[in-house]
Amino acid sequence: MPLQLAMPVDEAIATVSPLARYDWPALLQQLDERGFAVFPGILDHFSCDALATLYTHETAFRSQVIMARHGFGQGEYRYFSYPLPAIVQQLRQQLYPLLVPLANHWATRLRLPQLFPAEHHQFIRQCHQAGQCRPTPLLLRYGQGDYNCLHQDLYGEQVFPLQLAVLLSEPEEDFQGGEFVLTEQRPRMQSRAQVVRLNKGDGVVFAVSARPVKGSRGDYRVLQRHGVSEVTAGRRFTLGIIFHDAA
Repeated sequence: MPLQLAMPVDEAIATVSPLARYDWPALLQQLDERGFAVFPGILDHFSCDALATLYTHETAFRSQVIMARHGFGQGEYRYFSYPLPAIVQQLRQQLYPLLVPLANHWATRLRLPQLFPAEHHQFIRQCHQAGQCRPTPLLLRYGQGDYNCLHQDLYGEQVFPLQLAVLLSEPEEDFQGGEFVLTEQRPRMQSRAQVVRLNKGDGVVFAVSARPVKGSRGDYRVLQRHGVSEVTAGRRFTLGIIFHDAA
């Protein structure tokens, strides 16, 4: 049965022409059924290169994390500071209202007490009122031998259930290995892993943590984690767009 959403997608994309080219009903259906969906060419190659180059501009970021120091894997990433770069802010603001219908659909099925507001600035206000005031969009840089352990990007009580990762480098040209990996932890079942193939400029929207899956006795909660396999050669850059801020 097709996914029935409370808010018409056409209303959300009316003023978002670059994103309107996607088949949103089909992509939201895939997100609901599989926990992820690929958005081919969500950034052009020029934008990818500009963002990757930005990694060395320290003033654009609020902090840097060396993964090995925390047991997160190997490699490093930097969180942007406010104000965000224009293209990062645009992606965050324009994608959010397109994903809200599915986020609220999941919240209802999971019997969560709170639904998400229609616009991103309203949700960010809720984050800040809850003490989550630090921006979470980030750039990740991997070299040979680097990888990212399976994890969830949770930074406080306010959590938007979907996020975006955009590959800024070209597989087999800029790097080898380094596949994007998702795992599902299902009740009373073994975990399932999926490898998501991306090209430069492709984005993948996926569940941050929990999502509902329909079973024989109604919906049950599936926990999802994501990571990156070992980069065997070259250098790999990724943009991460997380819609909630951090405490």
